Amino acid sequence: MKNPISERVKKVKPSATIAISSKAMEMRSAGIDVISMSAGEPDFDTPEHIKDAAKVAMDDGMTKYTQVDGLPELKQAIINKFRDDNELIYHPENILVSTGAKQTLYNLFQAILGPGDEVIIISPYWVSYPDMVLLADAKPIIVDTFQKNDFSLDLSAFKEALNERTKLVIINSPSNPTGITFGRSDYESIGTILEDHPDVYVATDDMYEYIYWGEEPFVSFAQACPSLFDRTITINGVSKSYAMTGWRIGYCGGPTDVIGAMKKVQSQSTSNPSSISQAATIAALNGSKDEIYAMIEQYKLRHDYLCNALNDIDGFKTSPGSGAFYLFPDVKNVIKNKGFSDDVELSQYFIEEAKVAVIPGSAFGSKGYIRLSYATSHEQIKEAVERISNSLN
Repeated sequence: MKNPISERVKKVKPSATIAISSKAMEMRSAGIDVISMSAGEPDFDTPEHIKDAAKVAMDDGMTKYTQVDGLPELKQAIINKFRDDNELIYHPENILVSTGAKQTLYNLFQAILGPGDEVIIISPYWVSYPDMVLLADAKPIIVDTFQKNDFSLDLSAFKEALNERTKLVIINSPSNPTGITFGRSDYESIGTILEDHPDVYVATDDMYEYIYWGEEPFVSFAQACPSLFDRTITINGVSKSYAMTGWRIGYCGGPTDVIGAMKKVQSQSTSNPSSISQAATIAALNGSKDEIYAMIEQYKLRHDYLCNALNDIDGFKTSPGSGAFYLFPDVKNVIKNKGFSDDVELSQYFIEEAKVAVIPGSAFGSKGYIRLSYATSHEQIKEAVERISNSLN
């Protein structure tokens, strides 16, 4: 029998973050004391008022199919959120609710991309962007950023990457994996360049919007560049900020024709997201953010400790972030001085010898780095740093 696997799927590699996290869980199940700093998952529980709303929904019999694109009440809560937090005005036909922001992005790529299209992705990038582009038969074009420049975008390189085949630009802020956030002036500079490319869409991944402590207020791309509002898809969700990773709800606002095409893709794949999760998300978006602010305070304390602690390890060079819950240290000197071949081998060493799971930077398009998630307790973070340091000594 001939190989049944499609050429499209052969181009795609498994998610590195899921692979490392799975290995850490397997080692734990075998009784091995592993500290996982690999998964981007809050260690906090979902706030009680959100869980209570899900319980009420179940008790009220809200266990049937919903509209493919989400409950009207949830879409209205999302409209209100975009209006109040981001000064973006959407209507129900501009909103799509999906099974996580990952599906939102997949829907988008399937809806607007095809053979010959190019997508500009800024590295370091979230691991799934390039592979989801490949699954849409399009080509990822990587524009690199570097720690020595605080991962700021080289506008000349960005401008050079744009051409008549460019269909989409993806922006993630605050960034997974660096924690760096684009400011209003950064977006305005990008927007000025894109004014000369009227056929290019922008997808802005704002998943970590609330997990942010920068000096200036958070701003979304369409908010900073209103002239590009009609070709911007603003993507968000409740997984990270509300500690609702398992509930699997993402959403977006965008042009009516694009959202309609995304809805068509979703209707022929998963259909509607979980009805119970949608009820919980309504409570999340309409409710108090006090517990979110408490989580953010803890993330900031962990960030400050971990950033300083990593920089105290010989060979580590770590830039502070202003959001999300990741740090992305440059470990090229460790690789060179300790005789490792690359960041993949170093990451393998850490999980096997230090019993600390981290993600190699090459998975994010940046060789010679590693990503550490500080979405875990301060005690675990301190112990992980000690294990890493001792293993190198």
